[in-house]
Amino acid sequence: MSTADKIARLQGLRVEATLGGGEKRIEQQHARGKLTARERLELLLDEGSFSELDALVTHRATDFGLADEHYLGDGVVTGYGRIDGRLVFVYSQDFTVFGGSLSEAHAEKICKVMDMAMEMGAPIIGLSDSGGARIQEGVASLGGYADIFLRNTLASGVVPQISVVLGPCAGGAVYSPAITDFTVMVDGSSYMFVTGPNVVKTVTHEEIDFEGLGGARVHNETSGVAHFLAAGEPQALLLTRRMLGYMPQNNLDPPAAAAEWNPPEVGPSDLDTLIPDSSQRSYDMHRVIAGLVDGSSFVEVHALFARNIICGFARIEGRSVGVVAQQPEVLAGVLDIDASDKAARFVRFCDCFNIPLVTLVDVPGFLPGVDQEHRGIIRHGAKLLYAYCEATVPKLTVITRKAYGGAYDVMSSKHVRADLNFAWPTAEIAVMGVEGAVNIIFRDRIEAAQDPSAERARLIAEYEDRFANPYVAAARGYVDEVILPSETRARLVAGLAMLEGKRQSVPSKKHGNIPL
Repeated sequence: MSTADKIARLQGLRVEATLGGGEKRIEQQHARGKLTARERLELLLDEGSFSELDALVTHRATDFGLADEHYLGDGVVTGYGRIDGRLVFVYSQDFTVFGGSLSEAHAEKICKVMDMAMEMGAPIIGLSDSGGARIQEGVASLGGYADIFLRNTLASGVVPQISVVLGPCAGGAVYSPAITDFTVMVDGSSYMFVTGPNVVKTVTHEEIDFEGLGGARVHNETSGVAHFLAAGEPQALLLTRRMLGYMPQNNLDPPAAAAEWNPPEVGPSDLDTLIPDSSQRSYDMHRVIAGLVDGSSFVEVHALFARNIICGFARIEGRSVGVVAQQPEVLAGVLDIDASDKAARFVRFCDCFNIPLVTLVDVPGFLPGVDQEHRGIIRHGAKLLYAYCEATVPKLTVITRKAYGGAYDVMSSKHVRADLNFAWPTAEIAVMGVEGAVNIIFRDRIEAAQDPSAERARLIAEYEDRFANPYVAAARGYVDEVILPSETRARLVAGLAMLEGKRQSVPSKKHGNIPL
């Protein structure tokens, strides 16, 4: 064979590899409103930056007719590229090849780029579109999943890992996205479940479709398995690009800073009038966030799940920060099981990757009730407490209004090693609300009074004036400074600059035992 023939052969193999399962199956993929594995990578990565690895790999199975059916790449496109000039490692499952099912060779390709990502200290992004394990390969495909899960676990807290689910993700396949840091799903075309509707019907006799069992909205709104809901595949991939911009390359690097930023969307003077006069009235904490962070910089995580607490990434004068804040408009901002889990995981991610935490507090306490107690609010609330206690990144806290009971302690108080704790003049730091405290402390006096209602009102006013304020805590140093709302951004800017070189040690240990 001549040199020209050899070159022609290679070029032919390259063309064959790009076609995956063939043009007919590519057309079927497009007919479903879905992009191909390679088209997705083109949108995700900087133009012309993708370098493919293992394009000529094929499976090695021979049973059930597989000996006669081979496709170059074996159902997954792997390699590395750049996002905003930064190195990332990627894999993109190809549904046109055996429904994107995972084989031994398929798994080996994914494991190779994950190993390289760890060695190079670069993020891993996985694009999932797979029917699950390749049944014809049996235990070899199951072993491939376990190999991936192990690498997900070893990479956790070392390099950022993002999963983008762009089709089915079923059975054991779901546990890789579950271990990664963030999961993005597409409304109407992404599905995740351990067992499908048919198995559910057989075992539990429940009738449900794919969307109702494990659709993108279910996992964004109800289960909390997914962190982001995208309207389509392009939006999901652009969101992934944007989100990565707030993260460092790995746990040893600082987050990338933006050289330019926009002023806040809400002016300082507007913050001074934002808190209602009555503590029974709500306000939108998103307005507070918009008055503190750079304009258009806030990216909310888990926006549709446990909406009584807000988590997200933002920038303050270009610096990347993680924001955790109560939302008074939903359940009065109370901490419940889902809110505790949501915030704890976000706090731990920020701590893993050197992202300072800004906590905005307006919390009336933990949600009372038999259901919450029986489902373990103590254990779940302890997760958030644990997360804040173990975090060593810069922690800045602003109490905007209520900070009651144990929830005050949990929400990045001075007692759990927060660095800078500010309070607005509207802050109320106490064991409980004024009326509840008066009812307990002065019960006998109120009952003995000639006019119990008048006596109770007088005692409430007296107690409120004395204790429902930030000054008792400030007198003890639990609050570093009582500030005007309009001064808050400036204090955060100065605090972040001061804390840039923070060093904080923890006791030597293998790892702690978070109350899971």
